[in-house]
Amino acid sequence: MVDKSKIAEQFIQALPHARALAMKFVSIGEGSAGISMPYDRQLIGDPETGVISGGAVSALLDTCCGAAVLAHPEAPARTATMDLRIDYMRAATPGQTITAHAEVYHMTRTVAFLRARAFDEDEENPVATATGAFTVEHKL
Repeated sequence: MVDKSKIAEQFIQALPHARALAMKFVSIGEGSAGISMPYDRQLIGDPETGVISGGAVSALLDTCCGAAVLAHPEAPARTATMDLRIDYMRAATPGQTITAHAEVYHMTRTVAFLRARAFDEDEENPVATATGAFTVEHKL
């Protein structure tokens, strides 16, 4: 049986931006993933408020979606983002870790369709939501 948690850690280590943003897996399932990103003053997008940049949140959601595709039971060898729509719902609370959760809700031979949400410590109100389409490549 494949150890998905080991694959998940290898995935994070293979992505320079994920390492630079200190992303960590919090969950991995059959076509789903959860990844957290700690607050970092270097990622502030608005110096007056201390709010994390939308670009960092976008990178977190994109990475989490890619991980969910790779964790799907059909286990593609590779994936890439085709389309990712992000709706920013509110500013993340300064000082708080942001966690994204993504799930594949439909997969064809060549495309995976996903939904994702990102939260800070207020798990009732998302910071951002995303829908996306990712390539599914079965051979290296």
